[in-house]
Amino acid sequence: MKHFVSLNDIDSLQEWVEGALLLKKNPSAYKNLGEEKTIGLLFFNNSLRTRLSTQKAAMNLGMKVMIMNFGKDGWALEFEDGTIMDQGNAEHVKEAARVVSQYCDILGIRAFASLKNKEEDEAEVVISSFKKYASIPVLNMESSLSHPLQALADAITIQEHQESPQPKIVLSWAPHPKALPHAVANSFVEVMQLQDANFTITHPKGYELDPKITKDIKIEYDQEKALKDADFVYVKNWSNYTNYGKVINHDKNWMITQKKLGNAKFMHCLPVRRNVVVEDAVLDGNQSLVIEQANNRTFAAQIVLKKILEAIK
Repeated sequence: MKHFVSLNDIDSLQEWVEGALLLKKNPSAYKNLGEEKTIGLLFFNNSLRTRLSTQKAAMNLGMKVMIMNFGKDGWALEFEDGTIMDQGNAEHVKEAARVVSQYCDILGIRAFASLKNKEEDEAEVVISSFKKYASIPVLNMESSLSHPLQALADAITIQEHQESPQPKIVLSWAPHPKALPHAVANSFVEVMQLQDANFTITHPKGYELDPKITKDIKIEYDQEKALKDADFVYVKNWSNYTNYGKVINHDKNWMITQKKLGNAKFMHCLPVRRNVVVEDAVLDGNQSLVIEQANNRTFAAQIVLKKILEAIK
């Protein structure tokens, strides 16, 4: 495997999940695999779980880690070809990617959607440019359209906690004071398409995700009907896709409560707005899997890095 930029780079989800669970039992089993290898992590946006879990995963494999916050530490990058760089951007990605490739063996990129221009976001300019010009494998730590490391961690978490071979899993929109990207929701939908599950999406009308991603998945606009008898409820806000990046609904009634959750397990990628997205009783209750999900981010990253290291060794 050369790069890991989307879930399409996974050849067998079940095999990867099982491999991650073996790593979880013995995180240092492949400590020598990454010896004398360095991973560079470039952050164009904030991070807590992604930063620390990916660093921990690399360390578990014996790798050295270098981290750079591009918003503060690096030169402003230009991505457009043929541009006359007489304005604010001081360095072109063509040079930056090639230079970083000399310092590192794997390169992680985290760059969110701007939510201003759908075409630009869907072009995945940042991660695609680094993939194009770097001479080393590129790892997606969340891009405009996808967050495959989170989705892989979600699949690991479901595998650990499912009690039936075909659980009922619901992805529910929830209110949020800010416009948020579609990446987490997109990747969760995509990973569900690789699972043997009874999967439903629920959201207010007007919050349909990209139909090229949701395809023929069932959408239920009545949240309580969708949540009935669910085994897992994954909750996430996303902004409007058609009226791109806009917030058209602040309906507080879509917040997840203990009553709505019923006997289901609660999932969220974090960070989460308490008593806006979900009430305290759910987050603090024994049905919440959010801390386990965060822990599994390490082993999702570790199985990906292990696959890349084995390919480049």
